[in-house]
Amino acid sequence: MKRAKRLYALLGILVIVCAATFAVTQMEEVKEQIKTSGEIVLEVSGETVQSLSWEYKETSLSFHKDGTWLCDEDEAFPVDEEKIQELLEPFESFGVSFIIEDVKDYGMYGLDDPVCTIRLETEDQSYEITLGNFSNMDSERYVSIGDGNVYLAKNDPLDQFDAVLRDMIDHDEPLSYEQVSQIEFTGSEAYSIFYKEDSTDTYCEDDVYFTTKNGKDLPLDTGRIGTYLKNLTQLDLTNYVTYNATEEELRSYGLDTPELTITVDYTTEDEKGKEISDTFILSVSRDPEELAAAKEAGENDEEDDEEITAYARVGESQIVYKISKYYYNNLMAASYNDLRHREVLTADFADVYQVDITLEGSEYIMTADGKDKDRVWKYQEEELDIADFQDALEDLRADSTDSFTSEKPTGKKEIRLVVYLNNETYPKVEIDLYRYDGSDCLAVVDGQSFALVDRSDVVEVIETVNAIVLN
Repeated sequence: MKRAKRLYALLGILVIVCAATFAVTQMEEVKEQIKTSGEIVLEVSGETVQSLSWEYKETSLSFHKDGTWLCDEDEAFPVDEEKIQELLEPFESFGVSFIIEDVKDYGMYGLDDPVCTIRLETEDQSYEITLGNFSNMDSERYVSIGDGNVYLAKNDPLDQFDAVLRDMIDHDEPLSYEQVSQIEFTGSEAYSIFYKEDSTDTYCEDDVYFTTKNGKDLPLDTGRIGTYLKNLTQLDLTNYVTYNATEEELRSYGLDTPELTITVDYTTEDEKGKEISDTFILSVSRDPEELAAAKEAGENDEEDDEEITAYARVGESQIVYKISKYYYNNLMAASYNDLRHREVLTADFADVYQVDITLEGSEYIMTADGKDKDRVWKYQEEELDIADFQDALEDLRADSTDSFTSEKPTGKKEIRLVVYLNNETYPKVEIDLYRYDGSDCLAVVDGQSFALVDRSDVVEVIETVNAIVLN
């Protein structure tokens, strides 16, 4: 029994000694780290590097420079040279916080089996940088550059070198522009949009985008065109499915004959502020088998949660990207009806100075005097609050692209509005609203059928008129 107690006591002493030894070792390591700091231990100009490779986890990548940077494994791979420079930049002036000299046991720092090994070669010299453990105490990584020392790096190279091949591709750029002069659609849509300032072919002074139909320039909704272009500028061109597409692959993605090709002529500015004209071309297609199945099922059977696999290609680039259902649907919504105005009255109400109303056989006239805040609306010389009528009139609109129609009116005319504008080319807009069915009315603008509008919105216009004239 005494012998057992003696053994336990000795074991306890051994544990204490080991713990103390470990603590002293750690303290010595910290003392060594504190002795020297703030040095630049490696300087390699990125311009002189001829090859770069690294190994990290399952990734092993190597690149060499032959005029431009090339991937050793496949020289057809489009290498992002800015990414290469980003990887080399830390070693142009590699600073460390602490130096541990005359290292005997690299395993203490995780450098016997490095987390990552980086190799650089210039014409004159080769470098091997190994990354070890991360020091939680100092929040820095142990690094060896092969000179017998271990360093704690100010900036962790692994922040860049966790890159895989996908991160190294030189992606095509989405559209970036200062001003768009023309948009041309081919494929499922076939027409052009052009930019024209100070046009007299519209009621609305904000209209700057037009298309030509039957020899007439028709205005488009500037906001909708802006949203469409925004989708082109924000398009996610990162999820590539191939970086060197063959003709067979293009067919498999439906990009040999794209569903829709969008060509944008635009201007932008270079670094010196000089204006540059350029063209951006994007081809978009849905997976051919999916598209065929969808057409066979019929558009009316399409569900909102339907799976869509779609692809995009910039110009003649060999890179093909997979794009989301969101971007596919928004880019394919490129018809005239998708991009035209949906409002019955597109003019700014601030330009309206008189409204003639015919309702149930009676005629009423509302007029405005003055401008801006001093503007006063009157009916039969009495001042009136026009806000409710204005809101109701501006709410008259087509609910969707399916609402546009060229049908002739057959039902009863509910109300007629003649809106007079401060516009030399279009001094007035004639709006006739006809009963269509229980839920819709047909809006006819300047004698041309425009769209079906919600009947409740027409009733709201009528009620606001009655509120004015009956008071």
